[in-house]
Amino acid sequence: MNLSHGLSATRVPERWDASWDHNLAAARIADTAGIECLVPVGRWKGYGGETNYEQESFETITWAAGLLAATERLTAFGTVHVPLIHPVLAAKQCMTADHIGRGRFGLNVVCGWNPDEFGMFGHAQDPHDRRYDRGQEWLEIITRIWAGEGPFDFHGEFYDLRGVLGGPMPWGGKRPIIMNAGSSPAGLRFAVRNAELMFDQPGFIAQGLTRIPEIRRQAREFGHEIQVFSHAYVVCRPTRREAEDYLHYFAVENAESAAVDRLIGLALGNTQSLTAEMVQTARRRFAGGYGGEEIVGSPDEVADQLAHISGLGFDGLGINFVNFVDELPLFCQEVIPRLEKIGLREPPGA
Repeated sequence: MNLSHGLSATRVPERWDASWDHNLAAARIADTAGIECLVPVGRWKGYGGETNYEQESFETITWAAGLLAATERLTAFGTVHVPLIHPVLAAKQCMTADHIGRGRFGLNVVCGWNPDEFGMFGHAQDPHDRRYDRGQEWLEIITRIWAGEGPFDFHGEFYDLRGVLGGPMPWGGKRPIIMNAGSSPAGLRFAVRNAELMFDQPGFIAQGLTRIPEIRRQAREFGHEIQVFSHAYVVCRPTRREAEDYLHYFAVENAESAAVDRLIGLALGNTQSLTAEMVQTARRRFAGGYGGEEIVGSPDEVADQLAHISGLGFDGLGINFVNFVDELPLFCQEVIPRLEKIGLREPPGA
C-alpha cells in the first residue's frame, strides 16, 4: 500500500491513492484488527500506461518508521534492494525503525529485480545466481553489526570494508525478522539459509503439500524454522455475484493493459520460477494484483479459500485490495471472525 494504485493495474477511479493519510488510515485499521504485518514493495519507477502505474511510492524504511510510530501491535517491513543501499547505512536505518517500533520492524531482502530501476542508480544487474552471492555478503555485514561486533574488517568479493561498527543494537536484543521471496534454486537456497519468513510464488500454491515440507527441511539444515507465505488479491463482497462483477470491472474491463504487458515482460525476463505459459495465462491476475492468487467471493467463500490455502501448509498470505481503506474494513469485520471461528486465527491480544 506504499505504492500508487497498490498492486492492482487498473484504471478505475477508486484505485488506491497512496497518500500518507490513506496509508496511515489503512495501517490503523489493520493494527486494530490484529493483522500481523505490513509489507511494502520497493519501487523506484512506474510501469507506464494511461495511469503510469506505480510511479509514485514511499521509500520503504522511512515508510515503516512512520507507521510503526502510529501503531501498537503490527510489524512493518522495509523492503531493500541489496545493490542499491550500502549495508552499513541499511543497518543503521533498520535499527532506527526498529527502535521506533520497539522491536516491530522487519527486513525484506530483495537481491535483484528491475533492470530499468537499477539503471537509475548507475548499477547493472548481476547475473541471476550471483545476485544472491552479493546478498549473502550484504546480509552478513548487517547481521554482524546488529550482533554488536566491531570494529571489524570485511574483505569479500562485493564489499571491502574496514573498521565497521554500528549502533544502537536491536530493540530488546533480538534482530529484526528477515523476509525473502527467492523461488529459483539459488533464491530458495538464500531464503532457507537466511530468512525466517519466505514468500513463495503464487504459481506454486497448489504444490504446497509437497513443496513446503521440503522448504522447512532445508531451513532446518541451517538450524532454524521458516514460515512460508504467498500473496493474493482479495475481492470480497456480500455475494459472490457482486464480487465476480467487480473483479471483471476492475481487472478486465479497466485493466491497465500497457502496465500489465510491462509486468509480464519483466516477469519473463527476471525470474526462473515462472514459465512463459504460466505468465501468459495469467493476464487477469497481473491486472488484479501482480499475478497473485485470486480470492473472490462472499465472506464465507473468502474464508473457505483462505482455509484451503492454510490446509496446503502456508503460514500466511500477503493480501492486496483495489482500495485498502474502502475494502479492508469489510474483510476485518466479516472474514477475520470466520477465520477465528474455525481456529485459523486468534482475536487481537489473545
